[in-house]
Amino acid sequence: MKRSRLLLGGLALGLLSVAFLAGCSSGGFSEKSGKAAANVLRYPIPNNPTSLDPATVQDGDTLDLLIQVYEGLVGWGSNNEVVGLLAESWEVSPDGLTYTFKLRDAKFHNGRTVTAEDIKWSIERAADPKMASPTIEAYLSDIKGLSDMVQGRATSIEGIKVIDEKTVSITLNDIRPYFLGKLTYLVAAAVPKEIAPMGKQISSAAEMVGTGPFKMKEWQDKQLAVLSRNDVYWGWYQKLETIERPVVLDANTRLNLYLSGEVDMIQLQRQDLKGVLDNPEIKDHVVKLDRAAIWYVGMSQLEYAPFKDKRVRQAFAMAIDRDNIVNVLMGGVNTPAYTILPPAIPGHREKGKGPEYNVEKAKALLAVAGYPGGKGLPPLNMTHREGYPDIKLVAEAVAGQIKSNLGVDVRVSPQEWGKYLEDYNNKKQVFYHMRWSADFLDPQNFLSHMLTTTGPENKFGWSNPEFDALCAKADRILNMEERLPLYAQAEDIALEEAVWIPIFYQRDIELHRPGLTGIRKSVFGHLPHTTTEVKR
Repeated sequence: MKRSRLLLGGLALGLLSVAFLAGCSSGGFSEKSGKAAANVLRYPIPNNPTSLDPATVQDGDTLDLLIQVYEGLVGWGSNNEVVGLLAESWEVSPDGLTYTFKLRDAKFHNGRTVTAEDIKWSIERAADPKMASPTIEAYLSDIKGLSDMVQGRATSIEGIKVIDEKTVSITLNDIRPYFLGKLTYLVAAAVPKEIAPMGKQISSAAEMVGTGPFKMKEWQDKQLAVLSRNDVYWGWYQKLETIERPVVLDANTRLNLYLSGEVDMIQLQRQDLKGVLDNPEIKDHVVKLDRAAIWYVGMSQLEYAPFKDKRVRQAFAMAIDRDNIVNVLMGGVNTPAYTILPPAIPGHREKGKGPEYNVEKAKALLAVAGYPGGKGLPPLNMTHREGYPDIKLVAEAVAGQIKSNLGVDVRVSPQEWGKYLEDYNNKKQVFYHMRWSADFLDPQNFLSHMLTTTGPENKFGWSNPEFDALCAKADRILNMEERLPLYAQAEDIALEEAVWIPIFYQRDIELHRPGLTGIRKSVFGHLPHTTTEVKR
């Protein structure tokens, strides 16, 4: 009965939310399933998008919106392989340093043909110091001269050359076997310079001019995004005419919008799965999707001095019962994580050399470190992004286990996503529940990228010269089989030192309404809706 009351309350809130959205938008959100055309896809955005500009976007929910609008030279296909988008073909020089791309005949949403100069312009725009892109160096610093421009030492990028109108070459500083994977990130997407000048962020629907299968027709901040079919798209014919993305922060509201027929697809929270499976009307709507992603607990050595001692970090890791959290509290949908690399990544192992659940050893380690029974440790605040009951559930479970098993006072605080991300980028997150999802299917994206001393996602201050050296060596070996043993050694170092605590590998649960077909499945999440169709 308690569950029923919750759903009814959420339904009222959901109906109110949709009515509000419809009233605020000139385009409007389809309030009832009967009013939505067969070629309209409706699914909510769980967080307000953090950027409308491909040069500055960095979070998954916003990327899921923007990949419909923008494209770069290459992207991901349904078989989790790199495919050509604006690039029709490419060649790599014998020394592995220069990639030469031949452009296909593609047009921007404004009708202008894409040229090689546009590719060079777009990457240099993202590298302009005034853009303050949080991702440009993380993904494209391998390009010769790019960091010089980002850091204000140059006004162009030496390694990008326009050969002719349809040919552009990119030269790297060193061999990078995973470079094409990095190039799929939206920071390299093409934008027209007449619409997106240097130093000015895209901030309105009118400025969102890309080459993707859909155009941003309408954007109401914190309320609604409406995309319409791009009729000059270079690719195959899109069956969808419109995509409606209402911003709905509350998970219960999203579920009830689905139950009432007002949206066609949602991500389901784990604690709602049993109720859905017990409902004969919608149990067959469940779709489970493996993702190349891991959820972990971060421990900042920059903001919390005790975490500089690996014995403290190891004690925290040993105090967390991942099996209980994943298999009992979360219903067994996901897989407990004892290594860093998810199953979709080459080199994944089920077990490594990291500490496992052992409360007595955890207590002993903490005592040896000078904090018996947690005494002397400053109080900790565990942060997590708001709006996701699953995330809150895990954060509260971790905090509760550390408090009960180690005696450490841990409080849990949800944060608005924009604020959470800002603190993370500024290395101000202290003790936090976080996800890392693959940008490309290579161990480098999880090890070198995240954990080396100078890694762009090392926001917590860990440093280990042996780990750095192993990653540096593996990063430039072309043969994957030769690289993997080096990455395994590096991963074991990070696990043994409990640089952060793996919790589980991600598996999404979505509800897809009957009549929704053609969703291209990928370990990266949703791909552009070029084959999606909605029949009502």
